[in-house]
Amino acid sequence: MTFPPKDRSGRPPRSNDRAGSRPTAPARTPYDSGGGGGWGSGSKPATYKIPVPRTPKAAAVPLKRALADDGTPREGDRIAKLLARAGVASRREVERLIAEGRVTLGEDVVTTPATILKNLRGVSVDGKPVAPAAPARIFRFHKPSGLITAERDPTGRPTIYTALRNALPPGTPRMIPVGRLDLNTEGLLLLTNDGELKRALELPSTGIPRTYRARTFGPVMQDQLEELMQGVEIEGVRYGPINANMERSTGRNQWIELTLTEGKNREVRRVLEHLGLQVSRLLRTVYGPFELADLPRGAAEEVPQVMVERFRKSLLGLDPAAAPLDAAAQAARRVERARNSPQRPEGRD
Repeated sequence: MTFPPKDRSGRPPRSNDRAGSRPTAPARTPYDSGGGGGWGSGSKPATYKIPVPRTPKAAAVPLKRALADDGTPREGDRIAKLLARAGVASRREVERLIAEGRVTLGEDVVTTPATILKNLRGVSVDGKPVAPAAPARIFRFHKPSGLITAERDPTGRPTIYTALRNALPPGTPRMIPVGRLDLNTEGLLLLTNDGELKRALELPSTGIPRTYRARTFGPVMQDQLEELMQGVEIEGVRYGPINANMERSTGRNQWIELTLTEGKNREVRRVLEHLGLQVSRLLRTVYGPFELADLPRGAAEEVPQVMVERFRKSLLGLDPAAAPLDAAAQAARRVERARNSPQRPEGRD
């Protein structure tokens, strides 16, 4: 006759403990490491805890409207801003058009982008009258790897507009990308017809969070990733706080989620390479309140107009009460969603 082993843990027995009963396996979570399937798949338990989002330095800050010389709210806006708002070109491109003498107001050539106007009545570009600004529109585009984020490439490489010919609905006006994604970076790329909104989304001062998922190879610990919240300097370039959490790992391969608010050139890749990691895939999943979700590669989908207008007002300071969530709030929301999700959707790796 055999007896169950004695409990040598030193803890007092509980009323519901029974000698010889087998311990119940801990519940799997979406962040458990697995053996190659989706989130929570596999039999090997995780060796780290679910990461807790940290608070960044500051939340998104709405832009403030410029004042006149006497300190009162200025009536009208700079012509460069109005033309960008109308979707003629980006503000920098508009300044170039003005410098080349291609913008006129009535019969007069506009000589400075600081010209203040209430509207674009009488303004022409290359002899063509500028139509009134259309309502702001935003498209979510799932950029595939291998496309340049530009209108044209001197070497003849395909650009995002090659894919957008079939992705955007017929009759869609000129759309300009918000920021850039590298040639080999894929995922969420926002497109808009509103130059002012584009600029506000890109400015580091507005603190719009961007979230990426990176597949990396090499040894790294969660403690190393948490140190990125203090910022890091690489080859003389200072990068701000990055909220980095390990999603899952298999051997020396792992998926890492990173949320940042600056978006400097190749920031994610350079920071991960600074930690000794090799990045084999980089995917942007979130930009502000807009998510990639299950949008297919190469597809574009328009954001509902009511959401665009609400977001635009909050970002430009027209409705501060509707300000977008900061990086910590968005990360907490994603963690909560992951806790409540039984499995991660297939096809995202």
